[in-house]
Amino acid sequence: MSAQSVNATTAGKVRAMPADLQGDLSNQARVERAMQSFAMDYGAMTALRLESCIHCGMCADACHFYIATEDPQYTPILKVEPFKQAYKRESGPFALFFKLFGLKQRVSAAELENWQHLLFDSCNMCGRCSIICPMGIDVAALIEQARRAMFDAGLAPAELYAKARHQQQTGQPESSSEPYLEMLKAIGREFHVEIPMDKSKADVMLCVPRTDIEHYPKAVAALARVMQHLGVECTFRSEGLVAENYGYYAGGRDWQRRISLRLIEQALACHAKVLVVPECGHAYTALRWEAAELYGKPLPFRVLHVTEYLAEQLEAGRLKLHKAGNGEVTFHDPCQLARKGGVMNAPRQLMQALGLDLHELENSKAFSFCCGGGGGVLDIKRAAPLRYRTMESKLREVDDTGAGTFLTSCSDCRATFDDAKAHFNWDKSTHSLLEMVADNLG
Repeated sequence: MSAQSVNATTAGKVRAMPADLQGDLSNQARVERAMQSFAMDYGAMTALRLESCIHCGMCADACHFYIATEDPQYTPILKVEPFKQAYKRESGPFALFFKLFGLKQRVSAAELENWQHLLFDSCNMCGRCSIICPMGIDVAALIEQARRAMFDAGLAPAELYAKARHQQQTGQPESSSEPYLEMLKAIGREFHVEIPMDKSKADVMLCVPRTDIEHYPKAVAALARVMQHLGVECTFRSEGLVAENYGYYAGGRDWQRRISLRLIEQALACHAKVLVVPECGHAYTALRWEAAELYGKPLPFRVLHVTEYLAEQLEAGRLKLHKAGNGEVTFHDPCQLARKGGVMNAPRQLMQALGLDLHELENSKAFSFCCGGGGGVLDIKRAAPLRYRTMESKLREVDDTGAGTFLTSCSDCRATFDDAKAHFNWDKSTHSLLEMVADNLG
């Protein structure tokens, strides 16, 4: 079944379900915590962003949640409305007038609970709205701040909260039948590749996505095989295996810091010059752009996505690739890599070296639409109906290229598309660019 025929399966307005709550806080305490948390992030940049909106609606036209539903509640800038409301009333330059004339009311606990759906279930923090805003407002950054405030008020989605809590305590986002370290070793045995582990000194430290460990073990083996082929002194670290940061997803700033520190400390312990982030977009954002701020000083090593690292090796002449012979392919640019990291040329350099005939999506590179599962949305069960609805146009874009092979460089994107394949009986499968590189080493 092609994506052309899926419209009827998700027709109708999607409604928010009751909010998830953590802790036994009173309604007043939840509101106070949320507003105090958001106020901690106030600064000139936040104030400028909140004051600059001219209500043009362009961010709505950039958001796949709005495009799919045409529901004004999914306008990106409106997703931070309770916090904008509090800012205008309490901290803005005209706060006195807003309070005196009742132009802005106090934010209620019920408002915040309703907004959980808008901030978490219906936002991938993909940043497409940010690059389109004519006033230069980083809407995604405001939504990230609002998520932190919701977390501090005990208003994070249950799935994200539970995984973030487990990861900051154990290093794994959730319990498994056996520790990820043992699963990693088993992958090495299954695919007959050496898994370098806990070396005291290495030029490169590697980590893996939880998604690959559990669902795409061949991608883990591909990473190890490519590094072995390059002859790089590298290592995985048993105390810093997992790339994803569920603290970032849930909005738990302190938990995000602890999870990042686990990887930073392990990279320092093995004297790594580079920390290679595997095919995982949000892990890249958390480590490349946010970890140094949480660490309190510049990181003493480089953070590179695996496609960036391999493109550098290709340019240096150390990576040689055979022609893959896969014919016409298309490629999904993960949001956190393309928009937030500018990682657009690297995967295309690899595809060119593989001799692939790339058919670009209608919306590609920095303007690519999100897979629909980013920002933790894939993990939120109640968000599935809306997520499927937003994905329909993306699946049609893939179909319209006419390409026989569909590639991406993010395991969570891959999992999201595979979930859509099962839901819609879609006739495409999503493949890993890293695996294709490993299968065609020269």
